[in-house]
Amino acid sequence: MEILRCRYFNLLIASMFITAISAADPFSEALLSLKSEFIDDSNSLSDWFLPSGVNPSRKIYACSWSGVTCNKNSTMVTGLDLSMKNLGGAISGKQFSLFTDLVNLNLSFNSFSEKLPVGIFNLTNLGSLDISRNNFSGHFPNGISNLHHLVVLDAFSNSFSGPLPAEVSQIQSLRVLNFAGSYFNGPIPSEYGSFKSLEFIHLAGNFLSGSIPPELGKLKTVTHMEIGYNTYQGSIPWQLGNMSELQYLDIADANLSGSIPRQLSNLTKLQSLFLFRNQLTGLIPWEFSKIMPLTSLDLSDNQISGPIPESFAELKNLSLLSLMYNDMNGSVPEGIAGLPLLDSLLIWNNFFTGSLPWSLGRNSKLKHVDVSTNNFIGGIPPDICRGGMLLKLILFSNNFTGRLSPSLSNCSSLVRLRLEDNSFSGEIPLKFSNLPDTTYVDLSRNRLTGGIPSDISKASKLQYFNVSNNPELGGNIPAKTWSVPLLQNFSASSCNITGNLPPFQFCELVSVIELNMNNLFGTVPESVSNCQALERIDLADNNLIGHIPNELASLPNLCVLDLSQNNFSGSIPVNLGKSSSLVHLNVSYNDISGSIPSEKIFGMMGSSAFVGNPKLCGAPLKHCPDTKEIRNEFELGSKRTQKLAWVLIICAGGGFIHHNFSFWYILLPKRTERPVEDGFFYWTPSIHSK
Repeated sequence: MEILRCRYFNLLIASMFITAISAADPFSEALLSLKSEFIDDSNSLSDWFLPSGVNPSRKIYACSWSGVTCNKNSTMVTGLDLSMKNLGGAISGKQFSLFTDLVNLNLSFNSFSEKLPVGIFNLTNLGSLDISRNNFSGHFPNGISNLHHLVVLDAFSNSFSGPLPAEVSQIQSLRVLNFAGSYFNGPIPSEYGSFKSLEFIHLAGNFLSGSIPPELGKLKTVTHMEIGYNTYQGSIPWQLGNMSELQYLDIADANLSGSIPRQLSNLTKLQSLFLFRNQLTGLIPWEFSKIMPLTSLDLSDNQISGPIPESFAELKNLSLLSLMYNDMNGSVPEGIAGLPLLDSLLIWNNFFTGSLPWSLGRNSKLKHVDVSTNNFIGGIPPDICRGGMLLKLILFSNNFTGRLSPSLSNCSSLVRLRLEDNSFSGEIPLKFSNLPDTTYVDLSRNRLTGGIPSDISKASKLQYFNVSNNPELGGNIPAKTWSVPLLQNFSASSCNITGNLPPFQFCELVSVIELNMNNLFGTVPESVSNCQALERIDLADNNLIGHIPNELASLPNLCVLDLSQNNFSGSIPVNLGKSSSLVHLNVSYNDISGSIPSEKIFGMMGSSAFVGNPKLCGAPLKHCPDTKEIRNEFELGSKRTQKLAWVLIICAGGGFIHHNFSFWYILLPKRTERPVEDGFFYWTPSIHSK
């Protein structure tokens, strides 16, 4: 009886142990095994643990863990989302064989490395596989074709190398294919033209080469294709014009050559076409006007020639037209100004001529206009900012003339205005109180007059202001210029500006001040010490007076200091020699006196930095006389003084004798001096008399 009781007790203990073991279901154990391979510095999977006790419901414990999705009864794991968990390490993949019902696997936005585990391809019911933004490397493993139900394959931004896997084309259910942003090389497999359900294909940003396979034109279901940022050979296959559902096509920066196939105009559902930064030549097909849904067209940075097709006036949905950096010519068609949705016109660095359409901006809400570096003439269209959304107006390096449009002063949306290197005349119409968001203004190299706008101090966001090389601008520097809170660069050289330099009371961010070649007078305010960010100050060629402020030496970032061609007096501040940032100093042609400080930095500037100051001496100029030594030599009672006196008397006497000898020598016949021989001179009559 006692033996039976003992056996029963042992069976009970064994039964309890088995029950405890069964509490750890195989799915949870597999996930814990997977977790053990992770580097989890953020402890993102802290809730992945098994509770004590039994599991009478036989449910999967892991169903309550973060990132784990199960069916309604918690008896089947259907999804695993570990995205953005800050996880790392290598994954063996041996655990995946158990999760045959898994539909979604997301490992994106982590730091997983080494090879992609082949075990993932045992998840035969997988519909979505997202391994993007990791560091998986090596060749993409074989076996992807086992995932017969796969709809989404996203491997964007990893370190895969070798060829693109051709076998992925066997997955006829696939709709999204993203192999962009790795190091895949070789050609695009021609098999990629056999997908039957594919809607999205992204292969950009690899090392792909070879010709773009014309078979891609068979992708009748694709709406989005990005295959640029590679190095192909040859031209754009005309067969791509057969992709009847295509809405987005990007083959930018891909080394493509040849002309743009007119067959692309058959893509009548296309909304965005990006072919920039290639070597495309020839004309833009006028047939593109048939692509009525087109909103964005970027053909910039190629070798395209000819004019903008007049037919573009039919593209009523066009918002972006970018043709910059080409060899195009002709004038801008009037019809471009009639496009109701146009917000960006970027045609700079071409050979366009004529005037801008006078109605430009009247029919649309322009945001970005850049027509710089062309040969445009005429004035600024008066309604360019009528839509109230103009952010950037860039017209520099053309032949524009006339007065600046008064409408610019009411263009409150304006952020960037660049009109330099033209022939604009008249007063500057800007009212900075009406331009609250303007950060950059360059009006240099024009023929403007009337001075700097007096309300510049109200430009609350202005960082860069340049009106240099407007010889008749005149006026003075407004009193509160340095109080512009975000001002960094102020350039107004060669503007015939007069008056004093305003006090530098508020200039914490100013790094560049260029006021050379004007008619400024007065002194440099000592308050310049407030400009602690100042890196360059050029006040050359003015009429400034007074001492060079010692406060300039306290500026920690000062690299360039040019005070030449003024009327500064006094000495060079010694403390400038202690500057660790100063690389260029010029105080030439002033009235500076004294000795150049001996610090090494001054010698490095060269003599040109100090010439034109007659009272200035010391290296790298002529040596200064030692006035202290001369004074000591003439002290009374000094033996050296007496000796020096006799030397001077003897020299004076010798000078008298030499003078008289020279007088009689002049009266004698000219002689030619020959070399000394045995200590005697041999004289002979001069051969030539003068």
